[in-house]
Amino acid sequence: MKVILLQDVKPHGKKGDLVEINDGYARNFILPKKLGVEANSANMNDLKLQKANQEKVAAEQLAEAKALAEKIEKLKVKMTIKTGEGGRTFGSITAKEIAEALKAQHGIDIDKKKISMRDAIKNIGEFSVVIKLHTKVSATLSVSVDAQ
Repeated sequence: MKVILLQDVKPHGKKGDLVEINDGYARNFILPKKLGVEANSANMNDLKLQKANQEKVAAEQLAEAKALAEKIEKLKVKMTIKTGEGGRTFGSITAKEIAEALKAQHGIDIDKKKISMRDAIKNIGEFSVVIKLHTKVSATLSVSVDAQ
C-alpha cells in the first residue's frame, strides 16, 4: 500500500515522503496512529500543494536573510572594554554582548548563537565577526573595540 507519511517513521521515511508499506502494517499501525494517510489522488494533490508552499516560504526566508546580510555588512558596532596600566584589558567581549550592542545601536535583533567567534575579543582594535543568518547566507559584522 502506498502511504504519504505525516510524521517521521524511523525505518520507512520522513514527513512528506511517499512510501510503499505492507498493507497490514499500514492499516494496523500507520493509519490508526495518524502517522500517514493513504496515497489517493486527493491526498497526493494536498502533498503537492504543501511542498509548493514550503518551497515558497523557504525562498522568502532566504531572500530576507540576504537582505539582512547586505544591511549588516555595512554596519559597524562600537564597544568599550576596561583597560588598566600598559593597555591590558580586563575581561572580554562575547557573542552575547555583541548581539546586545547590535540591537541597541542599530535595532537589529540577532540570536547570540548565530554569531560565530573563535574566541572572545580580549584586545582593543577592529575585529570581524561572522553572523550565520541562514544555512546558505552569512554576513560579516565589523566590531570596533575602544578602551574605557
